[in-house]
Amino acid sequence: MNFQFSPEDENFRQEVRQFFQDSVSPEVAHFGYVGAHPPPRDVLRQWQKTLHARGWGAPHWPQEFGGTDWSPIRKHIFLEEMLNANGLDYGWQGTHMMAPVVIAFGNEWQQQTFLPPLLSGEVFWCQGFSEPNAGSDLASLKTRAELDENGTHYVVNGQKIWTSDATIADWGFFLVRTDSTVKPQRGISFLLIDMKSPGITVRPIISIDGGHGLTEVFLENVRVPKEQLVGEPGMGWTYAKYLLEKERTSSAFIYFNKRELEKAKVIARAELIDGVPLLETPVFARKVAEIEADILALEWSVLRILTKEELRDNLDAVVSTLKVRGSELQQRVTELQVDAMGPRALRFFSHDARQKDACDEWDDLWPAHTLGRTNMYFFQRASTIYGGAREVQKNIIAKLAFGL
Repeated sequence: MNFQFSPEDENFRQEVRQFFQDSVSPEVAHFGYVGAHPPPRDVLRQWQKTLHARGWGAPHWPQEFGGTDWSPIRKHIFLEEMLNANGLDYGWQGTHMMAPVVIAFGNEWQQQTFLPPLLSGEVFWCQGFSEPNAGSDLASLKTRAELDENGTHYVVNGQKIWTSDATIADWGFFLVRTDSTVKPQRGISFLLIDMKSPGITVRPIISIDGGHGLTEVFLENVRVPKEQLVGEPGMGWTYAKYLLEKERTSSAFIYFNKRELEKAKVIARAELIDGVPLLETPVFARKVAEIEADILALEWSVLRILTKEELRDNLDAVVSTLKVRGSELQQRVTELQVDAMGPRALRFFSHDARQKDACDEWDDLWPAHTLGRTNMYFFQRASTIYGGAREVQKNIIAKLAFGL
């Protein structure tokens, strides 16, 4: 096996790295480092416009829709370098989740209507999947969408929860039940809904890290034009599985874990024990080495999938394995940061205190590397739950990989 990137890919990496060095503004870098949920909408919009102007607004889309023809390895390099430069995820809910479904299953009107403003940063999206009693078991969702007497609009009633970024979203893509007479998976449809529609109420949920990005969304007699149903009625479950399949390697959170490990090293170089940088002490250096080795092993698992060398059988089990390992590493690496800060980790930065204009001055007691680290540690307590709980993932692995 060749463990090196090709010279062409390394040249591409340098091109991408230079672009981010030149293009990541102080505002973008600030929120990329802090991890506030969500960043201000105007910062996200300007960042997306910057990427779009370079032709990199959605590299994973087909070229005919404004994407690139990059190989999976180059897409991997792009995302890695972007996060290394503290760039933002450029509207993940829309570009990585809604758009691939519309490209694959939507009609021409939907593609022309919804994709260009997303690509240019004019419109933001949120995801309406989970419900109070339907998280990892989405097949049990209760939100209903029924055609009106004229057959021109769906009338939607129900509740969604943990809806990321709904407070800044213009539109949402929702899984709704359009048929209750068939098996649960067959009665679900994929619906695009204007978040300004009458009958929609968005209620922020303040998460344990102080973030405002999670919400409850209540839908009461919301009228949605029939034309905003993607694909065929009853195929929403299939489309949702396709969505998750398209982003299978993202479940490893490899870019996040590598970036946060580097932050832990920065902290450990700055924090001193009897005048010695913490990173040079044997006990802490061993902790770093153990996590670094596990992240490297996970990265090579991701690269094997991207290059299609192996692991093609039982792909669902492989994805679940990446999710379990990647989410556990998210917790370990943010815990390492907190360990490195010692007593400084006691400071909790409110959401407002993590805004750019509130963070211009630091002192010796609270240096810049402390900003938001405890908040991120708290937020990552949920990493083994969101996107499919660890226990559910282990059941999938047991069933599909081992026949248990």
